[in-house]
Amino acid sequence: MSASRAGWATDGLASAKKQPLLIGWREWVRLPDLTDLPIKAKIDTGARTSAIHAWKIQRFSEGGAPWVRFELHPVQKDNRTRIPCAMPIFDEREVRSSNGETAVRIVVKTKLKMDGRIWPIELTLARRDQMGFRMLIGRTALKRRVLIDPAASFLTGREPGPV
Repeated sequence: MSASRAGWATDGLASAKKQPLLIGWREWVRLPDLTDLPIKAKIDTGARTSAIHAWKIQRFSEGGAPWVRFELHPVQKDNRTRIPCAMPIFDEREVRSSNGETAVRIVVKTKLKMDGRIWPIELTLARRDQMGFRMLIGRTALKRRVLIDPAASFLTGREPGPV
């Protein structure tokens, strides 16, 4: 489907907000509500919802509303960098993993920052310590915002640190 058929402006007069961001199959992103640290994420159009590696996931109540406490380990191959987080629970969903197993995961709403652009996403909390990337960005977070070049990496720029 062409960019114009997908509802994106393609002429030079369109505002930057309407132009899709060109990204590769992996990109550096940030979650400004949770941490200032960059996170290397895999772009995964096979996944509906985005997922982040989280440890010590604990439910609790705040003012009668369901919340979750967890630790982010945003740096690949580094379990020493830990970011304590607490957020309202947005939803709980049955998610099928890449190996075909299903599990119920907690979903939170947060903001994703990529190449200076920020937008809201839904994010499931999952143990991804055995996976190659600490974060997956699913197709719902990408819809009408990006175009993906599957042959490219880090089109939005490289962050300092291990790649």
